[in-house]
Amino acid sequence: MRRHAYAAAREDSLLPIIDLQQAMRKVMASWEQTVAKVRQLTQAANTLGVPVLVTEQYKTGLGATDPEVLREINSPVVVQKEHFSACLEPAFLSAVHSFQRNQIVVAGMETHVCVLQTCLDLIASGFQVHLAADAVASRVNQNRDIAIDLLRQAGAVVSSAEIVIFQWACRANTVDFRRILPIVK
Repeated sequence: MRRHAYAAAREDSLLPIIDLQQAMRKVMASWEQTVAKVRQLTQAANTLGVPVLVTEQYKTGLGATDPEVLREINSPVVVQKEHFSACLEPAFLSAVHSFQRNQIVVAGMETHVCVLQTCLDLIASGFQVHLAADAVASRVNQNRDIAIDLLRQAGAVVSSAEIVIFQWACRANTVDFRRILPIVK
């Protein structure tokens, strides 16, 4: 059976984590909740064979990716960037294309800046973007909400970490399901 295009399939998915960097911890009120959802996604991605890509915006000023998150990723591919849209960095699009996945499940910070611009450019490049809305954050919730609405209008599939994880798992009563169940509990 052919599944709906909005269902994220693990064999077609790539998980980029946008700019989840240490300096953001100080200014992001929802840091802990967002990181918890990102960690769920990365753990499920590792368990189910979904590749993970990490970006770091101006690492000199914002520091490295949060070590808790980076530890969760098997063999992380980290792309340094200065553009708000990661797609404007040749190394990013090259890495995305190298995985040969057309569903891009996006998490990270800030929703209304780097996440938004990256997602818009991914959509323009022909990828299907799934935004894990509970795994993105902005310093101001209104900016986050506006960016999510804008991405929905632009054609992104607005979802959540748990929805994506269960879509990747696809079926209960399997070894994979039993392996992801502790991640979502």
